[in-house]
Amino acid sequence: MGKRRRVEERSSKRRPAVVGGMIAVVVGGAGLGVYALYGGAAADDGSAASANGRQVPRVRADAPSATEAKALATRFLTAWQKGEAARAAAVTDDSAAATALLTAYTKDAHITDVTVTPGTAAGVKIPFSVKATVKYKNVGKPLAYDSALTVVRNPKNGKAQVDWHASVVHPDLQDGDTLVTGEAGTPPVKAVDRDGGELTAAKYPSLGTVLDGLREKYGKKAGGKAGVELQVVRGKASKAKKASDKTLLELSKGTPGTVKTTLSPALQAAAERQVAKTARSSVVVMRPSTGEILAVANASPGFNTAFNGSLAPGSTMKVITSSLLLDKGLASADKTHPCPKTFTYGGWKFHNDDDFEIKGGSFKASFARSCNTAFISQAPELGDDSLTRQAQQVFGLSMNNWAIGVPSFDGSVPVQSKAQMAASLIGQGGVRMNPLNMASVAATVKAGSFHQPYLVAPSVDGRKLASASRTMSSSTLSQLRELMNYTAAAGTAAEAMSGLGPDYGAKTGSAEVDNQDKPNGWFTAYRGDLAAAGVVQAGGHGGDTAGPIVASLLRMGG
Repeated sequence: MGKRRRVEERSSKRRPAVVGGMIAVVVGGAGLGVYALYGGAAADDGSAASANGRQVPRVRADAPSATEAKALATRFLTAWQKGEAARAAAVTDDSAAATALLTAYTKDAHITDVTVTPGTAAGVKIPFSVKATVKYKNVGKPLAYDSALTVVRNPKNGKAQVDWHASVVHPDLQDGDTLVTGEAGTPPVKAVDRDGGELTAAKYPSLGTVLDGLREKYGKKAGGKAGVELQVVRGKASKAKKASDKTLLELSKGTPGTVKTTLSPALQAAAERQVAKTARSSVVVMRPSTGEILAVANASPGFNTAFNGSLAPGSTMKVITSSLLLDKGLASADKTHPCPKTFTYGGWKFHNDDDFEIKGGSFKASFARSCNTAFISQAPELGDDSLTRQAQQVFGLSMNNWAIGVPSFDGSVPVQSKAQMAASLIGQGGVRMNPLNMASVAATVKAGSFHQPYLVAPSVDGRKLASASRTMSSSTLSQLRELMNYTAAAGTAAEAMSGLGPDYGAKTGSAEVDNQDKPNGWFTAYRGDLAAAGVVQAGGHGGDTAGPIVASLLRMGG
C-alpha cells in the first residue's frame, strides 16, 4: 500500500563406547529400541577468568558448536528413549513442560518400544526419526514419524540445552498440547460434499483441519461409534487459535456418522489446484444468496488460513470503508473526491503507491485505482468507532459469533483513534481478516445484505446463524456495486477479471507487514451467484497474485 508508515500486523548403566571417534549409544531394557548418534566428547561448558586473584566462572555466550549439539542430543534422546522423562527434561530449557509431556508420552499415550534414529545434523539442529508401538489394552499398532530438536545456549548459565517445544516430541504438537491414547471422546465422521461424495484429506489436502473440526463438532451428533485412537489433545493456547484435536493413529476403527457439507466437489477440486500453484495462498468461494461455502483451500494445509487466519486485509477493506463514506454523505461515486499525493492525520503522513494523485477525479476513480488518501482524508469527519460499527452492523463482522460448522475467525475491526484509526480505513492498523471474511464482504455487496457463511447447514444441529442489525440504503448499495463493477472492468482488478462481466465486481488489496519484503496480496470479487476472496502472503500486488486464483474459480459460473 505505497509508502505510508508500516503498521504491525510464532536405565541402562552402560557407558557409551567410543569407536573411531564416534559415540555409539546402546540402550538396553525390555521393550526399548536402539539408536546411534555420532559425535565426540562434550565441549567445555564454560571457563574461568581471574579477578583480584580469584577464579570466577565466565558465562559462555557463543553459539553451541556442532559437537556440543550432538553430545547434548545424545543425552536427551537416550533418556527419552529409556523412559527417563525427568532426566531428558533436565537438559532442556523448560524442564517442567518437558517432564509433563515426556511423562504423558508413556503414561497417557501408551507409547512403548521406542527406537530413535538420528539424521544428518545441520549445525545445532538434529533431525531424528521415531519408531514405536502404541499399545492400549489388547490392541497395538506401530507408530513412525520424523521430528527434530535444536540446541541453544542458555544466556544465564552458558550451558547448551535443548530448545524445548512440544513439536520436538511430535511435529503435530503445539506448546501446551499433549498425547492421549484411549477410547476416542468423539466418534469419527464421514464428511460428504453437497452431492454426497466423501471428502477426504487424501483427495482434498486442504480439508485436513476442516475434517478435524467437523469431527469435533458433530462426532457425537452424527450417530457414529468411537474407536481407540492416539490423539493430539489441544491445550488452551492451541484452542485459542481455533485448533481442533487431531487423530494421529487409529488402533481400532469406530463407526462413523455422516455429516453433509455445502462444499462443491468441482469448485473444491479447482481451488486445490489453484493454491497448489502459488506458495502461501488461500481462497474461499461462497454463494452470496445463501451463505453456503462452496470451496476452501490453502497452499499450506497444516493451518487453515482461509478460515482462521488473522491478517491485515489492505485495500480490500476499502469496500467496507466506502459503504461508510457513502452512508454518511462523505463520498459519492461520480462526484469529485480528493486524492492528493499525501495526507497527514494523527501525526502520520500517509502516501499513495508511488505518490500518485488524481486531480479532479471522482470517488469511483479513486476506488478503482485504490487511492489511499481518498479514504484517509475523510478520517477527520469520522468517529473512532465509525468503521467498527459499520463492519458489525452491516457486514456482520468482528462480533465473534459466526457458527459456520467448524472453528473460524470472523474478523476484527477494533475501535482505534488518531493515526491507527486512519490506517484502519485502508485495511491496516488493527484490522484483521481472512479470505472467508472478505469473501463474505463481497457476498454482502452482491446479495444486498449479510448472510453468515456456513459449511454445515444450521438445520443439522439447530444452531443459530449470526445476523447483521441493518442493511445499506439502496443508494449506498447501488453506488458500492458501481464502484466494484468499475474496478473489475477498468481498475486494478481488470486484468484478472477480464471476460467475466458484466455482472461482476472486485477490489484488490496489498497489505504491508513488518519485516516482510513484499506485501500480502488480496483480492475479493463476485460474479453471478458466486463470491470469492483470496490472499497470497508475501506475494505482492493482489491483482497479480490472488486475483488470478479468485477469477479462475468465479469463471466456473455462479
